Amino acid sequence: METYFKPQKPVVIEECTLGWPAYSKWNLEYMRKVARDKIVPLYDDRPVHHKDGFNEPHARMNMSDYIDLLKTTPTKYRIFLWNILKEIPELQDDFDYPDLGLRFMKGLPMLFFGGRDSHTFMHYDIDLANIFHFHFEGQKDCILFSRKETKYLYKIPHSLITHESIDFSNPDFEKWPALKHATGYRTSLNHGEVLYMPEGYWHYMKYLTPGFSMSLRAMARNPRNVSRAIYNILIMRHYDGLMRKLKGQKWIDWKNEEAIHETNKRIRI
Repeated sequence: METYFKPQKPVVIEECTLGWPAYSKWNLEYMRKVARDKIVPLYDDRPVHHKDGFNEPHARMNMSDYIDLLKTTPTKYRIFLWNILKEIPELQDDFDYPDLGLRFMKGLPMLFFGGRDSHTFMHYDIDLANIFHFHFEGQKDCILFSRKETKYLYKIPHSLITHESIDFSNPDFEKWPALKHATGYRTSLNHGEVLYMPEGYWHYMKYLTPGFSMSLRAMARNPRNVSRAIYNILIMRHYDGLMRKLKGQKWIDWKNEEAIHETNKRIRI
């Protein structure tokens, strides 16, 4: 708490889950067993389209078929924000909420799955929560930036993501020169390890092998982050949705162009 939470510094905790039944039980085959016929929402890395709803999945599949897909071929399809208490309540018996001096939102343990080389866009969470990201099976690459680095990341206006064309695992600094000025963190997660991501941290996740993770979250404490979270939830996402309806793809294209223009203008200044 004193070393990482109070100063809001990310850290990987290596032996946090050794006492959990999940440490020895949770793998892809176990998830197939407990969720075989559950229909799961799938997302890939296609560019945002004006017709896309907020967190609207690109496809759906039952869990057994999805795990077969993960194990047999590289796929861009990921499971994103899958609430295990709602979908498979018995999984809550396999883990505990760590005693870290934080009040976890106990109704929101979320699972994330991905195939080899699938990845998220660089983004931050809409509620700017403190996030503990527990990884199971395989290996995941994680790149983080604090909110102080936002001015260098080509953030898309009225959204939670950076420009989708950036490959943060191997960035092209000639095309995206502001990234040379950004200072962040990079780590990998293995089975049973947990990454602490402070309030509102930007994060990019890439699955080096098929695997899955669970996030537990605690509300932001910084008043500025709390107010920003309220704005994101109550105003920003609804305004963006309205503009998509009114202007269509022109709104998305303008946002992408504005991210490049404003970011490059800042580094010239």
